[in-house]
Amino acid sequence: MFFRNLTLFRFSPAVAADLARLDEALGEHRLRPCGPLEMFTKGFVPPVGRGEEAPLTHTVKHCTMVTVGGEDKLLPAAVVNDELQRKVRKIAEEEGRKVGGRERKRLKEDLLTELLPRAFVRTSKLSAYVDTKHGWLVLDTSSRKSAENALTQIREALGSFPAVPLAPEEGPRVLMTDWLANGTLPAGLALGDEVELRDPATATGAIAKCRRQDLDAEEVKEHLRNGKQVFQLGLVFDDRISFVLGEDLIVRKLKFLDVVTDELGDSFEDAQAEADASFALLTLELERLLAKLEEWFGLPRPADG
Repeated sequence: MFFRNLTLFRFSPAVAADLARLDEALGEHRLRPCGPLEMFTKGFVPPVGRGEEAPLTHTVKHCTMVTVGGEDKLLPAAVVNDELQRKVRKIAEEEGRKVGGRERKRLKEDLLTELLPRAFVRTSKLSAYVDTKHGWLVLDTSSRKSAENALTQIREALGSFPAVPLAPEEGPRVLMTDWLANGTLPAGLALGDEVELRDPATATGAIAKCRRQDLDAEEVKEHLRNGKQVFQLGLVFDDRISFVLGEDLIVRKLKFLDVVTDELGDSFEDAQAEADASFALLTLELERLLAKLEEWFGLPRPADG
């Protein structure tokens, strides 16, 4: 249940109050299997447990988890095009004529109708949770597109969910560059072993990536002296969580260190108890981290309009 990446949005107290109907709203948007002629379907699946009777939300205190599921038909364009060319050649050979654009389009539509029911189906899941006390939407992905798609599913279920992207008052790139260059990290924060430095002057500027590297090393400082800035920086928070923070404030490669996972233990009465404990630990640790991100970068919670 531990997340591996974090894409973040914020919402106001009034929006948080409206989330009380989340479980009921999701019931009409449960994931259904792909139909024979559908390319994909999206919907919600149980975060914990399986089956039609399993709830679509999982709540511990003020945090509620949801999981957006999907089924996508795997029908590569190359396969369709190869089959289309075969049909076009057959018509040319048997009927001695060329196939025009309109007929080619119709043949392709017929092929999709023929092939889609036999295509393999790929399933996907993306988990997220809402912290109604502090106004965070936390999605387990580093892809902005995937996060927006999941947010769209929640909005469709609720009718409205005005969660907004982060709008930092402090420039993340400038602040992280200062942390690395001058060692002025906030209390409780330490450098990790990974950094991506870029020349911000141009979109195609030089890029330097370091992994498993002492970030206090002279070669790293030389890049900074030459004008490069931090676009991603490995960090460790309170010796409990390691992650790579991007200038887009997406948290990548999130890892809970042994001191955290050891607190979870391994003696649970059942799967529900284990899920409750894991989710409680996840949200407690991230609550502390997100509060610090809010403080460091100036990420105010939206006010009620």
